[in-house]
Amino acid sequence: MPKNIAQALNRNLLGNSPDWYKLTVIGFLVLNPVLLHTAGPFVTGWVLIAEFIFTLALALKCYPLPAGGLLAVEAVALGMTSPETVYREAVHNFPVILLLIFMVAGIYFMKELLQYTFTKILVKVRSKTVISLLFCFAGAFLSAFLDALTVTAVIIAVAYAFYNVYHQFASGRKGDYDLRDDGIVKEMYRDDLRKFRGFLRNLMMHGAVGTALGGVTTLVGEPQNLLIGHEMGWHFADFFIRVAPVSLPVLAVGMLTCVLVEKTGWFTYGFKMPGNVRSILIEESARRDEKRTFKGKARLFIQACVGVYLIIALALHLAEVGIVGLSVIIFLTALNGITEEQRIGHAFEEALPFTALLVVFFSIVAVIHDQHLFGPVLHWVLGLSGKVQLAAYYLANGLLSMISDNVFVATVYITETKMHFVNLLGMIPDTGQTGAALMAGLTDAGIDRAAFLADMAPEAAAKVKEVIEHFDMLAVAINTGTNIPSVATPNGQAAFLFLLTSALAPVIRLSYGRMVVLALPYTVTMTLSGLVATWYMPAIEHWMLSLF
Repeated sequence: MPKNIAQALNRNLLGNSPDWYKLTVIGFLVLNPVLLHTAGPFVTGWVLIAEFIFTLALALKCYPLPAGGLLAVEAVALGMTSPETVYREAVHNFPVILLLIFMVAGIYFMKELLQYTFTKILVKVRSKTVISLLFCFAGAFLSAFLDALTVTAVIIAVAYAFYNVYHQFASGRKGDYDLRDDGIVKEMYRDDLRKFRGFLRNLMMHGAVGTALGGVTTLVGEPQNLLIGHEMGWHFADFFIRVAPVSLPVLAVGMLTCVLVEKTGWFTYGFKMPGNVRSILIEESARRDEKRTFKGKARLFIQACVGVYLIIALALHLAEVGIVGLSVIIFLTALNGITEEQRIGHAFEEALPFTALLVVFFSIVAVIHDQHLFGPVLHWVLGLSGKVQLAAYYLANGLLSMISDNVFVATVYITETKMHFVNLLGMIPDTGQTGAALMAGLTDAGIDRAAFLADMAPEAAAKVKEVIEHFDMLAVAINTGTNIPSVATPNGQAAFLFLLTSALAPVIRLSYGRMVVLALPYTVTMTLSGLVATWYMPAIEHWMLSLF
């Protein structure tokens, strides 16, 4: 216990984070004003970015909001940006904020249906390769329309519940106790328990990778997708078509990788569910089905209907994504008898911490804008041309997303690149408009590009079209770069980090290092296939369009 106020303040600072982490953050806060007055705002800005990435990379020690938030508040206090700029960034990205608040909460009310689906896959399918492929594909399909964190939370809940069932059987215990303790497990069941752990580790990684494979394909798959789509003026169908030349080949390669590692047993894959364990789980699943009342079956039916509505609403863009999410909340609460404020409020707990962190991201982006920090880097990358430039964008975003947060990386790259292309459009003669007006018109989802260009002189229109089409491809490179290579580490994918910090991870012996090893084959095959697809993106896009 603290013996004085100083010790209490130290203990309260950043909670249970290690002392070295607390001292490092304090050091950052002391260093920044000194650097600002000695080295200037440009150098201090880059140091601030490195410090913020540090807080993201060590999210397991402390959630990035408190430490990263302190850095952001200090940057505003030092005059490196202004509260007005931060507010403008948040307002500009309001559709992304709505997505996180309402869509994630909406999917929370569909968890019962999702758990039922994954449970049936787990107990009905006998082939380990097939069940792995189904987990990967189900994670991909659901994450293309739902929130990856919610999908991951569901498969974690299913795995944890079944592990608990078998552990209780193997130990002869009931009630709450430490599932990590193998000492209480009967000797005859310990080998089966070890194999079951390996089996669940494999499935959890297949499912988590699946959320990345599906998340890259659609506007709502990941928060940065909506952010990029908003900047580009792409609706749900537009986004899917634009990224398909890269996302679909990577999806196919990811599924093939799933089959390969299970068939070969490489990278500690290939664990099979022991027959004894399967029998116990089948019995438990049957008991649950028997206990399900007509009221429970009605809830599943309503959730399935709302799921169909969600897919149609997103595909036809009936409303902004966040508003669609709000309508999902209304339908699922009203039709499934959820009327208590506490139950509804609980649905928002998963999304709001990350929503707050996203606004902190925008604060750092505001510093980057005001201090022109990415000017030299973007000048070099944009000085490249053609396929080399596309590959450079893909790799640069991928490498940063492995160690940082892909939403942060995507936010910086898309906004800075868009500013560059605004200037580029402004240099084209005989358009009759400024670069900002041209960009606003060309990325306005309600304006037809062909009709917009028809009002210009033919030569100017051809040049504008060439510039904006290249901008489209760079946006795809940014999106796929932040989504695909980031599977390399838990830091790069929110779903991976969520799995690693869940109650299931220590139970199935899933450590940071083991997760990196399990992700390695996917990292190599998906990153390389994404790079090749990015390099040949124009040709693949032309081929796909010719098919339809």
